[in-house]
Amino acid sequence: MEYTRLGTTGLKVSRICLGMMSYGDPARWAWILDEKAAEPFVRRAAEAGVTFFDTADMYSLGVSEEVTGRLLREVFPRRDDYVLATKVFFPMGPGPNDGGLSRKHILSGIDASLRRLGVDHVDLYQIHRWDPATPVEETMEALHDVVRAGKARYIGASSMYAWQFAKAQHVAEKHGWTRFVSMQNHYNLAYREEEREMIPLCLDQGVGCVPWSPLARGLLTGTRERGAGRAEGRTVRAESDELAGQLYGEADFDVVDAVREVAAERGLPPARIALAWLLGKPVVSAPIVGATKLAHLDDALAAVDVSLTEEEIAHLEAPYRPHPVLGHS
Repeated sequence: MEYTRLGTTGLKVSRICLGMMSYGDPARWAWILDEKAAEPFVRRAAEAGVTFFDTADMYSLGVSEEVTGRLLREVFPRRDDYVLATKVFFPMGPGPNDGGLSRKHILSGIDASLRRLGVDHVDLYQIHRWDPATPVEETMEALHDVVRAGKARYIGASSMYAWQFAKAQHVAEKHGWTRFVSMQNHYNLAYREEEREMIPLCLDQGVGCVPWSPLARGLLTGTRERGAGRAEGRTVRAESDELAGQLYGEADFDVVDAVREVAAERGLPPARIALAWLLGKPVVSAPIVGATKLAHLDDALAAVDVSLTEEEIAHLEAPYRPHPVLGHS
């Protein structure tokens, strides 16, 4: 495993981050694994040198955090041996203050997450989305207080417009509050709209990107096929993933074909090629990889050692077609 700094911070993370959304309560989605089934994935990742794990309070409505905390305590001897990230924003209950980025919800949310995770701090506390209903000053001051209280070491953000991210960073700098060090954005070979504004901003500001859906929800691995103007699934996840049908369409299969061609020439699985492309981008610290089969994890681990040529990169990028902005809600 290789390690890198998260953006320009001193925090070192593994080049692969294991996404924990796939582990939690199977009653919520058919593809989610329970704690017993998830244990081999966390153990395999740790044995391979993965130290970066990402979850969120809303994954399985808190169960993912509980599973994540217990498994990491089993696998790692010390709390300082791994980097733990979680997120806040989406509703955790029916009440009007059970979601969003108000001071009330952020301070309640971090305490609840720490209880479920069974730790006294997280390394990276991220806002899961932008909250237009809360003044950004209120949000940034609350996040700063979370860091000052020792409950989080760093803060990060997730999918939003570049102007929103820049505004939040400016407000924090203006008041001497903690700034975001990472951006968890929607970025992969099939969706590259982040290259227009967000990625140049992150490069300029020294913010590390930890992309979600690096394999386009399985599209780039070959688990979906052309059909009826949208992606038809060939796995349990693909067949039940309504969001994938909203994010990706027929035109994206031209990119899939290019990935398959490069993979065939290399004699490698398509997933390794798609992840190697992402890992080669200077702004990317670590893609967040979900795995419900050990082969998924093995491909991600092996992708760290794959270097693409300029010709291969050009071939992979050539079929891309612009998309509307997707993944901010």
